[in-house]
Amino acid sequence: MGFEENQIQEQQDHQHHEHKPKRKNGIGKILTAGIVGGLIATFLTAFLLSSNILTSAQDEPNEESQKQTEISDQIFKDASISADLNELSEAIVGVVNIQKQNVFDKGSEAGTGSGIIYKKDGESAYVVTNQHVINGAKEVEVVLNKDQRIDAEVLGEDSLTDLAILKIDGKHVDTVAKLGSSSNVKTGDPVVAIGNPLGLEFSNSVTKGIISGKNRSLSVDTNGDRQPDWVTDVLQTDAAINPGNSGGALVNSKGEVIGINSMKIAKQRVEGMGFAIPIDQAKKIMSDLEKHGEVKRPLVGVSVVKMNQVPQPYVQNIEVPEGVENGIVVAQIEDGSPADKAGLKQYDVITKINDQEIKNLLDLKVYLYNKVKIGDEVELTYYRNGEKQTATLTLDQTI
Repeated sequence: MGFEENQIQEQQDHQHHEHKPKRKNGIGKILTAGIVGGLIATFLTAFLLSSNILTSAQDEPNEESQKQTEISDQIFKDASISADLNELSEAIVGVVNIQKQNVFDKGSEAGTGSGIIYKKDGESAYVVTNQHVINGAKEVEVVLNKDQRIDAEVLGEDSLTDLAILKIDGKHVDTVAKLGSSSNVKTGDPVVAIGNPLGLEFSNSVTKGIISGKNRSLSVDTNGDRQPDWVTDVLQTDAAINPGNSGGALVNSKGEVIGINSMKIAKQRVEGMGFAIPIDQAKKIMSDLEKHGEVKRPLVGVSVVKMNQVPQPYVQNIEVPEGVENGIVVAQIEDGSPADKAGLKQYDVITKINDQEIKNLLDLKVYLYNKVKIGDEVELTYYRNGEKQTATLTLDQTI
C-alpha cells in the first residue's frame, strides 16, 4: 500500500483508440472486460492510488502505541457528549496486517490501520475495518485501547465496498461502539474522526471538523488499470484524515459512528478533503460479511466492452442503426447464466437495462448492484444485426 505525500501527481486519463461500429463483429476472446458480477478486485486499495490523487488512509507500521488521553468536554462544549466520545474511543482499535515472504518467515508488519468494535455476541466480538487494511495479510492482529494485542480472524472481506469484518475473543472487550445513521446528517454538522494516524504510535487520535458534503460520488479504479470501474458514495469531511486512519470512526455529536474513514485527497494544493463510507451503506455489507463471508450480488453473466473500444479488425461486424453511439458489446456469455438463458448472443449491443441507459460496463454494474437484487426480473434492450430487441432475464447471484 504505497502513498507519496510529497509527490502527488495529477490523474492521467488512459487513452483508447476510438472506432465507429459498422457491421457485425468477431470479437471472440479478445474482448474481455470481466464477467459482470465477478468484478470484485481491490477496491480502495487501488482507489485511484495508481494516480496518487486519492490515498487510502493506511500507514506503515510503527512500533508502540500510546494510551488514549481523556477527551475534553469542550470538544462539543457538552460534558455528556465528551463522556460518550471517551467511551467510544475504547472501541476504536488498531489493525495490524502481518505478511510473510516465505514459509520460513515468521511474519512482519506490512501496515497498520484502524478498526471499530461494533458488536459483542457471546464469547466473540466483531471489528469492522477497511478491506485494504488487511489485504494480502497472512495474519491479522487487533490492538486494543490498552495496548493489548490479540489475534483476529478475517470473517469476510469485500474489495468493492472496501469493508472487512474481523472476529476476536470477546473476553478482552468491554466497550462496543454505537452505530448511528448517516441518512440524516446535514452539511455543516460537527464531527470527529477517531483512529490511528501514522500508525499505532498515535493511536486513538481525535480530529474535529464538519460534514463538508454528503452523497458525494467518486469514480474509482478497482483493478489497477487506471480506468474507473466503480462509483462509491461517501461522506466528505474536513476533519483531518491521515494515513493510518483507515477503518476508524467518523462520529457525530451524539457519540455515534456515522461513517468509516477510508481515504483523503492527497494533492499538495488540497487541504481538508477526507472521505468516509456512510454507516447506513456499510451496515448491510457488514451483516453479509459477518454471516456469509462474502457479499452476494446480481449476475447477468456477460463479458462486455464499450463500442468505441472494439479492436479494429472486428468493428465491421457490429451493426447498429444510425445515431446509436453508446452501448456495450457482448464479448462472451457464461454458460447457464441469466444472459445465456435469455438468449443473448455474442456481438449483441446492450443499450438499456430497464429504463436505464447503458453506455459502459460501469453503468451496468452500478444499476445491478444498487437498484435491483438477486431474483429480480430485468429487461435488457439490445441491437442484433441492426435490429432493436429486448430480453427479460431473472438475475442470478455472483459465484
